[in-house]
Amino acid sequence: MDDRPTMRASDQDRQEVVDRLRGALADGRLKMDEFEDRVGLAYQAVIYGDLAPLLSDLPAAGSKTAPEAARPAPAAPDRAPGRGVLADLPMTLKVLWTIWLTAVSINIVVWALASGTTAHLAYPWPLWVAGPYGAALIAVSAGAMLIRHGRRSAGQRLPQVKG
Repeated sequence: MDDRPTMRASDQDRQEVVDRLRGALADGRLKMDEFEDRVGLAYQAVIYGDLAPLLSDLPAAGSKTAPEAARPAPAAPDRAPGRGVLADLPMTLKVLWTIWLTAVSINIVVWALASGTTAHLAYPWPLWVAGPYGAALIAVSAGAMLIRHGRRSAGQRLPQVKG
């Protein structure tokens, strides 16, 4: 008879489960809300029996399923083929980029209409809207991409769950 499901889990056991869940999130096997729910349950787990269901529908650590093994290698190390430059950014930054692009576009249209109706080229004041805020967004986006790339690299070196 196996008593393992009723044995108490250690902090290290819980952390190993969270690390596997983090890997599943990075692989796209879990959605963010499901990941958060499972991490909460993992940290609340008392016995191994509480931890087992959190990983039961995920492949074993380090194993490659058939679809993953057949998948072609990415064209670039950081991006899959056909994905945009901003595809790896957090949703918040995508929204900020959209707001920035909308504001700059509106300012350029207003400037073009003002220049067209006065019959001479007006001072290009939309540059003052686009420039500083665009530079700030580029800096924050670059930092976010570096952080995500660092987490992805660190995720490949995580210890495997035993058991």
